[in-house]
Amino acid sequence: MLEQLAQYHPNLPDIAAVLFLIITAWLAYLMTSRVLLAVVHRLAARTSATWDDAFIKNRVGRKLAQLVPVYVVYEGVGKLANINGKVEALVTNIASAYMIVVMVITVIAILSSANDIYESNPRARQRPIKGFIQLLQLAVVILGVLLFISALMDESPVLLLSGFGAMTAVLLLVFKDTLLSLVASVQLTAQDMVRVGDWIEVPQFGADGDVVDVELHTIKVQNWDKTITTIPTHRLISDSFKNWRGMSLSGGRRIKRALYLDASSVHFMSEQEIESCSRFFLLEEYLAEKRGELSEYNQSLGTEAKADSDIAVNMRRLTNIGTFRAYAERYLQCHPQIHKGMTLMVRQLPPGPQGIPIELYCFTTTTVWGDYEAIQADIFDHLLAIIPEFGLRLFQQPAGTEFTIHQL
Repeated sequence: MLEQLAQYHPNLPDIAAVLFLIITAWLAYLMTSRVLLAVVHRLAARTSATWDDAFIKNRVGRKLAQLVPVYVVYEGVGKLANINGKVEALVTNIASAYMIVVMVITVIAILSSANDIYESNPRARQRPIKGFIQLLQLAVVILGVLLFISALMDESPVLLLSGFGAMTAVLLLVFKDTLLSLVASVQLTAQDMVRVGDWIEVPQFGADGDVVDVELHTIKVQNWDKTITTIPTHRLISDSFKNWRGMSLSGGRRIKRALYLDASSVHFMSEQEIESCSRFFLLEEYLAEKRGELSEYNQSLGTEAKADSDIAVNMRRLTNIGTFRAYAERYLQCHPQIHKGMTLMVRQLPPGPQGIPIELYCFTTTTVWGDYEAIQADIFDHLLAIIPEFGLRLFQQPAGTEFTIHQL
């Protein structure tokens, strides 16, 4: 029949043979993608394992199925009779190049599946490998490009690699950020500096939130206002940043805030004020110890507790600011939501234009942000309300309404 067709058109048998080959390749692709893959997907859905779901998600099977029709063309074109040698070489080269492209895409999908399988492990948050996976994918792409060009040119890849050395300087310039990111990824992973889920602050980029993704080139941070900040990986090595993971692992979050007292309200306490403060349960032991200590000191000076002012100035006496500081410290020690195993103190900072700072330095028993703020607010609410009981006043810049009242 082909001989009869050749009488009408000399190239018609070749065209018919090529069409037959194309139809055969198409049918082979349908059998693979529609039948074989459907069976594989059903079997994977019935299994209890989760690793096969990663391959289905990245469509590894569908990418690999594209090899079947190309391989049919690659093998079949050489078996066609009377086909032109140049046409056969052209089709073979194109098929080889296309198979290389399919293999590169498939390997990239397999590596992505491997990363998905690894990320399903809880330890993946501590040691992310996504940056290394992306580096391998980049290497596969570069190798694939070399093989693709050599397949189209029908030349050995060694010839292309021989000229690769001359392009090293250009490649180093083109892939500068990639190389920097590679070194940074190795350092970040080896030293366990950043994990997915860590709360970090990077002021240079305005980032303040949780790390949601660690890649080869970038690290994504979801800020507390739900915006996303993308940071080049190598900048976390060259620049400083703060990681709050240590706070989360310690189980306590620091309170470090000061109350500013009016210096003019600080004075020695009278006996009446001391008796008034004796009503506080938290100050009973402190006042007893302090009065005994002061009495012993004053007796060592040879003075007696008299109302005479020239004797009183030489004696040590209780102050309202010191008594308030003792009360605040004991209040924190008895607070159920203040961590007793961490630093706890109430200290006086150097006086300044805004008064005398009394700083609370302690840690809560929780690291949850909302609970932490509630505990901190509750403590300062109480202390702000009880300050007048000690004859003290908070320092506050005068407002315009106060000047108006005074003028009236």
